[in-house]
Amino acid sequence: MRIFNKLGDIPADFGPTVLSVGNFDGVHRGHQYVLNRMSQRAHEFNAQSMVLTFDPHPIRILRPREAPPLITPIAQKLKLLEKTGLDAVLVLPFSRDLSMMPPFEFAEEILSTSLHAVEVHEGFNFHFGHKAEGNTERLKEYGRKLGFDAVIYQGMSYRGIMLSSTNARREIQAGNMAKARHVLGRPFSIVSTPGRGRGFGHKYTVPTINLSKYDELVPKNGVYITQITVNHEVFDAVTNVGVRPTFGEDSFAIETYILNFHPLELTAQTEIELTFLKRLRDEIKFPNPDALKAQIGKDVARAQRYFRIVHKLGR
Repeated sequence: MRIFNKLGDIPADFGPTVLSVGNFDGVHRGHQYVLNRMSQRAHEFNAQSMVLTFDPHPIRILRPREAPPLITPIAQKLKLLEKTGLDAVLVLPFSRDLSMMPPFEFAEEILSTSLHAVEVHEGFNFHFGHKAEGNTERLKEYGRKLGFDAVIYQGMSYRGIMLSSTNARREIQAGNMAKARHVLGRPFSIVSTPGRGRGFGHKYTVPTINLSKYDELVPKNGVYITQITVNHEVFDAVTNVGVRPTFGEDSFAIETYILNFHPLELTAQTEIELTFLKRLRDEIKFPNPDALKAQIGKDVARAQRYFRIVHKLGR
């Protein structure tokens, strides 16, 4: 998959595109369906399948106080988009100047002239251009004038849950990892680097890996069965997300205890992917570290039973 960071990066001979414009936060099942359909259509047209997305998320520029945390920051989103089989992604820097572009100008200058769209695939609630004045009806109208077709998708659901970034985010924030997985089509994960802990894990309970400060979406505070990927190796784990109230002053951390641990080479730049599989319980303030250690033992036993079943089933 080719990645372009401005319109000028696209080669003059790139050819026609089957295109979708959007934020694609989470790259959920609905996104995946549309992108797979786009790849099929691009093959039929002898064209390139392409996504046009934005960084930062437009809400962070237009209404920063309302901006939600991202399910998938840009680096993770690009990796997920590549897995769909797309030919290319254009990541346009979003600015107030871009937000002022009238809908027809956006369609003419970007979709038609710059990207040579032959089809544009969008969801029923797609809006574009200044003040989001463009909608799917205008997209169809502009397409007739400019020479591309607009393919519009109605809302999709899976196991009774509507497929949307908003719903995925809501389930993750509630700690409903199974429902989040239904929406995303995979377990929710975050990618970060090792962080410095306060020493409590090693001194009082069990050795842990702390993640460095993470500013995007995390699940509801609590204890989770997880898997952690370090240096391309996957470990079964138990993770606490929260403020560690047993040790006094609240301090938010994401701490992971590796079940099948062996010594690891870690640097401040080592990439760690933490995948959330199942929520075990709320975070609790214990009367003392020994009581916490006893509860961790119970959490570990539950996680080990979970993984025995999962590994036996070959998942």
